[in-house]
Amino acid sequence: MLPGAQTAVNAGPRDQRAVEDRADVLVYTSPPLDRDLTVIGPVELVLFIASSAPDTDFVGKLIDVEPDGQAILLTDGILRARYRNSLSRPELLEPEQVYELRIDLVATANVFKAGHQIRVEVSSSNLPRFDRNSNTGGIIASEQAGDYRIAANRIFHDRHYPSHVVLPLIEP
Repeated sequence: MLPGAQTAVNAGPRDQRAVEDRADVLVYTSPPLDRDLTVIGPVELVLFIASSAPDTDFVGKLIDVEPDGQAILLTDGILRARYRNSLSRPELLEPEQVYELRIDLVATANVFKAGHQIRVEVSSSNLPRFDRNSNTGGIIASEQAGDYRIAANRIFHDRHYPSHVVLPLIEP
């Protein structure tokens, strides 16, 4: 199968509850909204991270959670950490150093209805939608499965490292 051939098949408004049950997916959910909230435009996930690996991926998803529990994907994005500053000049990570990553979750247009919740998922992969990262810092295309390494990744969200999502809100 060609690289990326499954990208479109695994995109779009799909229920994410099965994915959210995984131990390697962080899930952040707002309280139920007391009024409709309109979001139109580009969405960005800002993460402060540290990793044990010289390179790893970070995936973000924006989810609309319906009152019945369905968690519907609105938009998502991925950033391979080595390309955090430039696509033409990759830079590997220093183990356990904290970095700021800005992940483009592309754009969306959605009204989060009153009673719904806003959810953000963070993980280190979204296979088969995006190719896997071997976490070695090497040339991924030439590596074999036996070369792959597990990355221990941390997300910070405190006063010093305020990870957050940027939503383009439209007021009525």
